[in-house]
Amino acid sequence: MFGMWLHLSIFGITLVLLLVPDTTAHLHRAEYDYYKYHPMEEIVSWMSAMVNDYPDVVTMMDYGRTVENRTISLLKVGVQTPGKKKKAVWMDCGIHAREWIAPAFCQYFVSQILQSYKSDSLMKQMMENMDFYVTPVFNVDGYVYSWKDNTTRLWRKNRSPGPAGCSCYGTDLNRNFDANWGTIGVSSDCCSNIYCGSAPMSEPETQFLTYFVGSRKEDFLCYLTIHSYGQLLLVPYGHPNFTASNYNELMEVGLGAAQAVEKVHGMKYRVGSSPDILYPNSGSSRDWAHLQGIPLSYTFELRDNGTFGFKLPEDQIQASCEEAYSGALHIITYAHHKTFSCAVSTTASTCTMITLMLMLGL
Repeated sequence: MFGMWLHLSIFGITLVLLLVPDTTAHLHRAEYDYYKYHPMEEIVSWMSAMVNDYPDVVTMMDYGRTVENRTISLLKVGVQTPGKKKKAVWMDCGIHAREWIAPAFCQYFVSQILQSYKSDSLMKQMMENMDFYVTPVFNVDGYVYSWKDNTTRLWRKNRSPGPAGCSCYGTDLNRNFDANWGTIGVSSDCCSNIYCGSAPMSEPETQFLTYFVGSRKEDFLCYLTIHSYGQLLLVPYGHPNFTASNYNELMEVGLGAAQAVEKVHGMKYRVGSSPDILYPNSGSSRDWAHLQGIPLSYTFELRDNGTFGFKLPEDQIQASCEEAYSGALHIITYAHHKTFSCAVSTTASTCTMITLMLMLGL
């Protein structure tokens, strides 16, 4: 064996260096099933495994604590480029506890970009220019509670105690952000599934996320928050009286992403603002991110259209993740090329042409 390694080190060292990460990834895929739902402790172990398997490009960051004092963690994925100022992509999953397909997608997404960046020149370039911040489970307390037993499987909110005089638990974290908070599509009833909290950012989870993202907001090119269900791609804003300044761009890129989704398994996604294709709401993380100046802010509503709803069978995880990955990658690629291709283009007209081609997926 020693002689074989010595021989390869002289004549084929590049091949060895390329094959070792792929072999590691293969072994890890055999151990971890991306096409089943995992409880929180298994997801945390998986995050640690990603750091161990890909130490050069993955770090785990703890950026908050929940009401019940659990850690909120993310994986930062990107090629280290000392001295270079990088842009970033945000993705969070599991803001609503019962939407188990969302954390499954975040795990799948990380596994795919890590498997492809060594052999895919575009992914390598994007990981050199951007860092991916991925939170597999944002509402950790709620997610843990949804795994308790069959009676808690459809829990949606976090686990904060209600205000004085209320015996119910939980605030809908996706109604708690400071974005037209409390104005529409919410409830002041603390027992409601869409209870928006006692004030904007009343929950520790939303406070920690907004501090982390807000303190780096100039770095983020896009903000993707993953939900289920409905097969939708939602653009800002949830309030019908407000329209995003770059609404046309958001729609064009979103429609391109929906086409990318459909090409994978024929699944159709609708694209639009929440009031137009779903229902009006306020206080969402998507709207907050756009108000911070993050231009490409989207909510993905994954499978299905209601047949199984929040209890999407495990035999649909793979297809759901594959198609959503294609859609997300369309948005991310657009954001990357618009920023870095236009940065090196010599004329405004050239940059405009590049942007239009990217919107159309050409």
